[in-house]
Amino acid sequence: MQVRVFYHDKCFDGACSAALFSRFYRERIRNDVEFVFSGLLHRAGALFNEDDFTGDENAIVDFKYSSSPKITWWFDHHESAFLSPEDAAHFEQDQSNRKFYDPDFKSCTSFIATIGEERFGFHPEPVADLIHWADVIDGALYPDARTAVEMKEPAMKLTMVIESAQDPNLVPKLIPLLATKPLAEIIKEPFVAALLPPLLERHQRSISLLGDRIKFQDGTLFFDITDQELEGYNKFVPYYLQPESVYSVGLSKSSFRVKVSVGSNPWAPSEPKVNLAKICERYGGGGHARVGAISFDVTQHAAAVKAAHEIVEELRAAVRADKQ
Repeated sequence: MQVRVFYHDKCFDGACSAALFSRFYRERIRNDVEFVFSGLLHRAGALFNEDDFTGDENAIVDFKYSSSPKITWWFDHHESAFLSPEDAAHFEQDQSNRKFYDPDFKSCTSFIATIGEERFGFHPEPVADLIHWADVIDGALYPDARTAVEMKEPAMKLTMVIESAQDPNLVPKLIPLLATKPLAEIIKEPFVAALLPPLLERHQRSISLLGDRIKFQDGTLFFDITDQELEGYNKFVPYYLQPESVYSVGLSKSSFRVKVSVGSNPWAPSEPKVNLAKICERYGGGGHARVGAISFDVTQHAAAVKAAHEIVEELRAAVRADKQ
């Protein structure tokens, strides 16, 4: 029996969601099972390849909905969970009791834990620390920007490893450990520990670089690091450097996309009021009310830059209007 679990790649909550789902499935559905973990990334064009859904069961966690009949489980908490009204209608008509959605949860990990416990008798207590940190990291529940940037906790170090992973086999290798081991033990695993020193050095470099690149005006900061290999930068660094900011818009680049990241400062001096998911949806992206992103094909660099500048102007205008 093979279960393929598709999860939001390069994301701590995505990896934790896959881990928690596999633990829940093994404990409450069946234990004679082989799990295969596959990361999914937001990119321009089709997000899913139907030919990949080869498991006896196929699950998607912490990622957009697929109406494929081959998908037997789905959990998500993003406001922008559906690619089309047809997908949303398909979900609403589903009678399987295997597909779940609630955008009020801080993390998909805690959502899976809650559904597993309430509907299937799953006991999440052994992985309470994993659930706690998924909420903190995905929900930006840090007490301050310094805590989010200093990388002292094992969960923060693992987030850095996951978000920066170049080896496609790294996160699938981590996920079974996340389901069974304390986070403090996982960072001591040789294949994880070896990655930490260069990543911490890169993190310090990114703080310096962002300090040079950030342009701050009308409560909104903007930076472009598309000429650097830094897509997995810590998204709280901008607020650490500019604590007076309300919103941030950043441009970064990887081998397959140009990414526009749109965020709001969790510790902002005034409450962010603009729904960022709605803005990103207009450009084919999505996310949550407080944080979102848009992926452009690498050949669409100019379109990404144009979108980023338009969003910056919209957010700056919103901040100005709030002050009047």
